[in-house]
Amino acid sequence: MNKRITIVLLLAFYGAKLVNAQSSSSLMGSRAAGLGYTSSTLSDEWSLFNNVGGLGKAKQTSATFAYEIKPALNGANRMAASAVTHVKAGTFGVGVFKFGDDIYSEQIASFGFGNQIGNTSLGSKINYIQYRAEGFGTSKAISVDFGGISTITPQIQIGAYITNLTQSKLKGASGERLPTKMVAGLGFKPSESVFVATEIEKDLAYAVTWRGGMEYAVYKKIFFRTGFNLNPSAFYFGLGAHKKNLKLDYALRFSQLLGVAHQASLVYSLASKK
Repeated sequence: MNKRITIVLLLAFYGAKLVNAQSSSSLMGSRAAGLGYTSSTLSDEWSLFNNVGGLGKAKQTSATFAYEIKPALNGANRMAASAVTHVKAGTFGVGVFKFGDDIYSEQIASFGFGNQIGNTSLGSKINYIQYRAEGFGTSKAISVDFGGISTITPQIQIGAYITNLTQSKLKGASGERLPTKMVAGLGFKPSESVFVATEIEKDLAYAVTWRGGMEYAVYKKIFFRTGFNLNPSAFYFGLGAHKKNLKLDYALRFSQLLGVAHQASLVYSLASKK
């Protein structure tokens, strides 16, 4: 696909996003992707990009990296990287996210903090967001996200988070608001090897999205995952392998609208001190 066709497709598909202040999804991590991004009850190294409330449960210092490609749509790839560390006061996380290329791109720099109080983990983060489109210039904004995860029983967790709690607006463009989304979900772990989750997401400007996912673990080292989204519809499949301080995960997404997407992620954790 030559550059001229790429420009036309990107401006047609993403130009409205800039005008209407709609961002690409910044949910990341191949474990979450394999579960159809049903991540409101996940508390792992990728919580900074999903439900920031899960940061409070992260007790190890770790570094993460993920990359997603969409073969059918040039210039629509996503990447993310972060570092998380736990101290006495709680858990801090810093990360970066990027979508797009030189024609159209979105960049986010995030700083988050989480802490666990009893059976509940709470977290918040501040985001510096920058949109850039060829011929449209650059727009910037600062937003705040907040979330939490509560353990009801050893088998059941509930989670919820909100993005753009401040309902921030873009600067340098038409002053449109960034999207505000509210997500609530339920996680169920009937055994050591099975995890099932479901959640709903409501963007203030759009209809409700329903997500669901399931994970099956083999000896806590090999993981098989699947998930789905409704409105818009998409199906997901994922694999994972964990060995000592290293986690490697892969996810595949298929939707009739955007085709196939592949995501791979890596997590390296430092051994926790006794």
